[in-house]
Amino acid sequence: EQEPEPPQIKEEQEPEFQWIKEDQIANNVSVHLRKESVERPHICEECGKSFCHKSHLKIHMRTHTGEKPFPCNECDKSFADKSHLKTHMRTHTGEKPFYCEECDKSFSRRSYLKLHIRTHTGDKPVSCKACDKSFRDKSALKRHIRIHTSEKPFSCKECDASFSQLTHLKSHTRVHTGDKPFSCTECDKSFSEKSSLNTHIRAHTGEKPFSCNVCHASFSRQAYLKSHIRTHTGEKPFSCIKCNRCFSEKSSLKRHVKTHTREKPFIHQIQKKD
Repeated sequence: EQEPEPPQIKEEQEPEFQWIKEDQIANNVSVHLRKESVERPHICEECGKSFCHKSHLKIHMRTHTGEKPFPCNECDKSFADKSHLKTHMRTHTGEKPFYCEECDKSFSRRSYLKLHIRTHTGDKPVSCKACDKSFRDKSALKRHIRIHTSEKPFSCKECDASFSQLTHLKSHTRVHTGDKPFSCTECDKSFSEKSSLNTHIRAHTGEKPFSCNVCHASFSRQAYLKSHIRTHTGEKPFSCIKCNRCFSEKSSLKRHVKTHTREKPFIHQIQKKD
């Protein structure tokens, strides 16, 4: 798609005021409404949507017929509109013609750029009705709502695990495949998740971004911080089902459980021969 030419801004002139009678206003509104209806004379018989041009109606009708006359030469996908094919082709060519003026990122679609710009502006126009959280786009809200509904539409074909997000399923699938696509540049370790790689890199950099608000101790992992905070609160959420002893850390509970399950060595009494 070509970028639209910027509008020509004329030098501002002093406005001329003119008194308009009430019946003239009503007449102008009526004319405006008629003009609106004339501008969209092509109406879809299936859903009632109207369009300015017959060609737009023709493209829209394909949403009802399922017709996709524009196939991609690189893969097996087809599209109802030529412009959609053009946008799709960028996934093959890697073309990203829409640039962010705030940073060096670029995008294959204008809509992606618009969403990205909100990371700079902080704009979150989409709100959750179940809680007070807001989001940059509808897809993020849709993913969030599954927390409230407990919906997990993405199921693993190898086991009975299911997930609320497709990215979580993809990450889980690597448990079965053994795929570890995220490699550390400092050592020979690889990871199945990017977040695990990011955490590992802190072992090389020494970065400890998670700080305690009570004593200001810092940690490389959020899990370590949560465990540390229990030393201040006294919380012991991990309990032994054998003796009801409680522990602040899961690892401490695991060590304790071994005292119940560990086999005691047999003591053989050696009798002396007379």
